[in-house]
Amino acid sequence: MFKRFLLVPLLLALILAGTSCKGGETKQKKQLRKVRVVLDWTPNTNHAGLYVAKELGYFAREGLEVEIIQPGENTAEKIVASNHADFGVSYQESVTIACTQNIPIKSIAAIIQHNTSGFASLKKSGIKSVKDFEGKSYGSSGWPSELEIVRDVMAHGGADYRKLKVVSGVYDFFSTIGKDVDFEWIYYGWDGVQAERRNIAIDYLPIRDLSPVFDYYTPVLISSDMLLNSEPDLAKSFLKAVADGYEYCIAKPDDAARILAKAVPDLDEEHLKLSLNYLKDEFRSDAPKWGQQKTEVWQRFADWMHQKRIIHTGVNVTDLYTNEFLP
Repeated sequence: MFKRFLLVPLLLALILAGTSCKGGETKQKKQLRKVRVVLDWTPNTNHAGLYVAKELGYFAREGLEVEIIQPGENTAEKIVASNHADFGVSYQESVTIACTQNIPIKSIAAIIQHNTSGFASLKKSGIKSVKDFEGKSYGSSGWPSELEIVRDVMAHGGADYRKLKVVSGVYDFFSTIGKDVDFEWIYYGWDGVQAERRNIAIDYLPIRDLSPVFDYYTPVLISSDMLLNSEPDLAKSFLKAVADGYEYCIAKPDDAARILAKAVPDLDEEHLKLSLNYLKDEFRSDAPKWGQQKTEVWQRFADWMHQKRIIHTGVNVTDLYTNEFLP
């Protein structure tokens, strides 16, 4: 009887202890690591994999609570380097310039495998080749290597850059093309598909077809050297979720468009569907897996930038990118 009396509270204690442990585990699972990701610009389909990973719980699965922010007055590169965001969206050009300015960031994944931008004009302008740039006006948005690239492709196409009129401060294709300028640089996956949707007939010269040098990575995901050195598992967890997000965009572009439209109601869902149905073949393209980057792509554009004095020192491309954290 005495033994049975002792056994009852002992069993109760064990049950309570077990319940407490399970409660602790549940609470621990809910304590997600907060992470900030800064975009390069306003939200668009280049960022769709991030929003998909957030909405479908891929980040939470990896123990992350992700906040997606916009850069505001500063650049994504400086925001990440100063640890005000853990990850960011950037471009190969910007990462290369940052390296020469001792801004400690690195590209950790190519969002899109090949450069999907190029020169667009209304068909009535008659611009079928870079030779036709002569005597025309070009709308420039003013990013660092832009005009040097225009000059370079014109030279290789036998055209005289001195016969081109450059109009600065042009940002919106549809309000300026055929009015203020004859041709502009666009991303086909955004403005090109929108032109198709509006039945606006355009001619388009993909930059990657004009020279392999300009088939660089745009955009890329970045992080700081400090985070990558101190928290490699965080980078791996983040990229696992993001890779799954972009694979979802590849497999289900219409559903990904709906997710992005829900997250950013100002965006037009039909435009997003057209854009993602174009980008689904570009996110991974011919790479063995999403996000992978090649040394030769980084090397040839860095060499070109150095040759054109856009950067004033050579760079070691292993300081610019890594595939180490990809799943």
